[in-house]
Amino acid sequence: MSGQLAGQQIYILREGTQRTKGREAQNNNIMAAKAVAAAVRTTLGPKGMDKMLVDSMGDIIITNDGATILQTMDIQHPAAKMIVEVAKTQDDEVGDGTTTAAVLAGEFLKNAEELLELGVHPTVIVSGYRLASAKAKEILKTLTKPVTVEDKDLLLKIAVTAITGKGPEASRDVFANLAVNAILSVVDKEDGKYTADVDDIKIEKKVGASVEASELIEGMVIDKERAHINMPKNVHDARILLLAEALEIKKTEVKSEISIKTPDQLQLFLDQEEQMLHDMVSKVINSGANVVFIEKGIDDIAQHYLAKAGIFAARRVKKSDMEKLARATGAKIQTGLKEINKSDLGKADLVEERKIGEDAMTYVTGCHNPKAVSIILRGGTEHVVAEAERALHDALRVVGVAIEDETLVAGGGSPEVELALRLREYSATLIGREQLAVAKFAEALEVIPRTLAENAGLDPIDILVEMRSQHEKGKITAGLNVFTGKVVDMWKEGVVEPLRIKVQAINSATEAATMILRIDDVLSSKSAPAMPPGGMGGGMGGMGGMG
Repeated sequence: MSGQLAGQQIYILREGTQRTKGREAQNNNIMAAKAVAAAVRTTLGPKGMDKMLVDSMGDIIITNDGATILQTMDIQHPAAKMIVEVAKTQDDEVGDGTTTAAVLAGEFLKNAEELLELGVHPTVIVSGYRLASAKAKEILKTLTKPVTVEDKDLLLKIAVTAITGKGPEASRDVFANLAVNAILSVVDKEDGKYTADVDDIKIEKKVGASVEASELIEGMVIDKERAHINMPKNVHDARILLLAEALEIKKTEVKSEISIKTPDQLQLFLDQEEQMLHDMVSKVINSGANVVFIEKGIDDIAQHYLAKAGIFAARRVKKSDMEKLARATGAKIQTGLKEINKSDLGKADLVEERKIGEDAMTYVTGCHNPKAVSIILRGGTEHVVAEAERALHDALRVVGVAIEDETLVAGGGSPEVELALRLREYSATLIGREQLAVAKFAEALEVIPRTLAENAGLDPIDILVEMRSQHEKGKITAGLNVFTGKVVDMWKEGVVEPLRIKVQAINSATEAATMILRIDDVLSSKSAPAMPPGGMGGGMGGMGGMG
């Protein structure tokens, strides 16, 4: 980038800076975003395929989840990263529909590119897209049906829709039940509004058995065993102490030396150490606790004293587990042993160690807070269990969102076809070039039913024509059953999704697409390496940036 001044060139950018501008910059950005959307497109829908992601360490992830795929891929291009952000936002806000959001963003850009080639200015496309997005949300509200906490059958259908097409699909009924029962256990009502926090549900993964063996436990499951073999295996009517510090002798922070000259002095020192541990354990015993969960370590001698007193203790319990235990049992996490009141202890009917496969785990059941639930996920291999957890997370989130919002729409591509139809009618009422952008936005929405058909091995053109004709006849919930290849009523099929999935996907995809469209200049610079002492002959240019 340079300017002419009295015949002399002035450079204002660092040497090595790359610059692309105008149509070239737009093309590069749109191409990168489309490539990312295309990468996840084949995973969409019940018949979508999975991706295997292998990192530099050779670790493998096999998944169908759009957000997981995009976040694990090592994406460098800045515009492509914005599509990853779309999927991440969708995951944070709703938990499902991540692939839908990414695919929509890519399609909005692809259609915008066609308008750019016709000479339509990017600002016009952006304003048309925003109009279309606002109108789409209005139309979506007219396609909804209500759902309540009491309507368990409908909640199960929502969970099944979220799980279909993911790893544990073969046992989706088991998973749907797990998800719905778990969410119903943690639902809160505040000011007449329901809230469901998925973080209240503890998920423990254990390799072994089959996915069907997964179960819901009313209480907490901690992946730790008792610290000492002589401790009781189970404690009824548990009084639980949660300790955030170690039952060990603290090492001094500063460097210190102890001068010991005779064996008697050494013995005295060791006795003193043992006495200190004994005093610590006495404080625990005097508190009235018969179960102790400790975030850090327990000295061997302290373990022996605790076992002698018949106290069940588990050590190195994760901080997040300690917080969940506090919520479940009503205990307060203690940072020291100075003063422990009876009110600081938590309650549970039973704390016991049970074996699952090769490992022992601690079950805390009959908790003071009935909202505490845990899910134990099983599966033949680590990859199966990990994918089962991702599917379960999606199901839990969508059931939670449905209970919070109490509004559903049909699935199977039916809302997208209806939106496309109504937005085309809306575009005809506009004057000016925005009309073209709204029509392209409408066309882009049809990528969802088209992709569903493609991934199921069906003819996308035939399916789309059939869906359009049914929607024009007023069948607003007509969608694609990918298993039979027929266009049917999605409500009757039980394929339903929370409204928030669709609204959020359209929102974030539109925002990302419009942001990318408004960029007409890309400056990429890599800072030049620092000059070594004594300087170097000839300045070094910066490294090349993006292509």
